[in-house]
Amino acid sequence: MAAALFICISMLSGSFASTPEAADPSPGLRILESRYASAHTLQATFLERYFDGGRVVRVEAGTAYFLRPGKMRWDYQAPEKTTFLVDGKFVWFYSPADRTATRMPAKKSEDWRTPLAFLTSGMKLSRICSSVVPERDERSADAPNLLYSCLLRSSPEESTDSASRGSQQHVLFEITPSGELVRISFQRQAGIVIEFTFKNWQWNPSLPAALFHFEPPPGVAIVNGLLPETPTVRQ
Repeated sequence: MAAALFICISMLSGSFASTPEAADPSPGLRILESRYASAHTLQATFLERYFDGGRVVRVEAGTAYFLRPGKMRWDYQAPEKTTFLVDGKFVWFYSPADRTATRMPAKKSEDWRTPLAFLTSGMKLSRICSSVVPERDERSADAPNLLYSCLLRSSPEESTDSASRGSQQHVLFEITPSGELVRISFQRQAGIVIEFTFKNWQWNPSLPAALFHFEPPPGVAIVNGLLPETPTVRQ
């Protein structure tokens, strides 16, 4: 599953609550934020790809669900079934094949899903990004779509660490002219790129509360600790 890269979504609002907002480079971002802010629940299918040195090394697919405030669930269907869930208190990673569930407090977790915080918290991208500018070096596969480059803000702890300041992450957002999120990608150290493409967005679908609550099946061991760091730990 995905790498532990950034502060988890439940930690984000506290980390960046007092930071100034970045300038909005385009009304396209306002359309994006407004469209998703209008939804209490969201659902979409996703394709997740890992690149190493420009080469695709793993592809995963499934369905993602979002519930305000601060809850989300990612059900991976291929190449194997796993679940990543944030219930507002804990972050869970469940692998039926391994019959284990890894749990850790949300406030202590790190995850790549930080750039998606606006989907469950109502947070503006300008609070997540220290700068957001139109992307000039890459073109969209669909000509009308808009591309933006976001430089993620550092947490207060990282801001005092010179090594962390030099490792800020750039995130690429691709959206349609009507404000629908199509793609998000970011680069990890050592040339690793994680990319998500989204389709079939649903606004305010009827989602049961139990969907965002993890109940370990009988016989499943619960492990308190770190989430898997790279996709290769499951290969």
